[in-house]
Amino acid sequence: MRLLLIHTGGTIGMAQGPDGLQPQQGLVETAVAERLPPKTTLSTHVFKPLLDSADVGPRHWNEMLDAIRAHPDLPVIITHGTDTMAFTGAALSQALAGEARRIILCGSMIPLGEDGDADENLSLAIKAALAGGIGVDLAFAGKLLPAAGLVKHDSHAMDAFRFQRQDAATPPRSRRFSNRRLAVLTLTPGMPAELLEASLSVLDGAVLRVFGSGTAMNDPAVLAALAKSVKAGKRIRAVSQCEAGGLEPGAYAAGAGLWATGIENGGGETPEAALIHLWLN
Repeated sequence: MRLLLIHTGGTIGMAQGPDGLQPQQGLVETAVAERLPPKTTLSTHVFKPLLDSADVGPRHWNEMLDAIRAHPDLPVIITHGTDTMAFTGAALSQALAGEARRIILCGSMIPLGEDGDADENLSLAIKAALAGGIGVDLAFAGKLLPAAGLVKHDSHAMDAFRFQRQDAATPPRSRRFSNRRLAVLTLTPGMPAELLEASLSVLDGAVLRVFGSGTAMNDPAVLAALAKSVKAGKRIRAVSQCEAGGLEPGAYAAGAGLWATGIENGGGETPEAALIHLWLN
């Protein structure tokens, strides 16, 4: 058996330093090697420098994809911090759609060797990766969760992640991440139209978190800012601010003006999944 480990950083591979927790080279690699069944060959790709996941972005997703595709026959474990795990899960799930790969993401709330969740999560990840199959999953808190629709719902609990929804994955138009300027914006009561227009003016596209099942304030200036951006060729993809349930355009009259602007319906996508969709399609 053979296995590829991509170690990006994160809490799982940290140890106490003079100023608190910091990445420690070799910690994760050793822990994985010690847990492998006999006669299993381990290949590694270690990020330099190791990253807090707050610093992970499109170029790092490309580095992960390059490492995965450089080892076409190997199952893969990716160790990663939890703060942007949902973005990376969506990125890899969509970019690898149709490629029949087995990818297991793994992280922890407490580092390896500190009597927390890291050791159990890593053992689950190894077992899942070597069991075969296809798909991108997260090994966390004793469960395997589809990585395409993750939500980090708790900033401290060991069971920090939920699976929200996973629509059928289709091969994207692009398999790599470009330098497009994209962001997630959130409608709030009383939001000035000038703020929304200024934000969209410097973006190539955006995910817009709207109210409930698909409503927005009936503010002509806000709606005009959205329509102007769509007309200018900027893609705006709507998702609900609710964690579950998704969008239902037309359910409420309060949403009529919003959908008349030409924005896209992200359905039940998480904001993370909707952002990745814009990047790759």
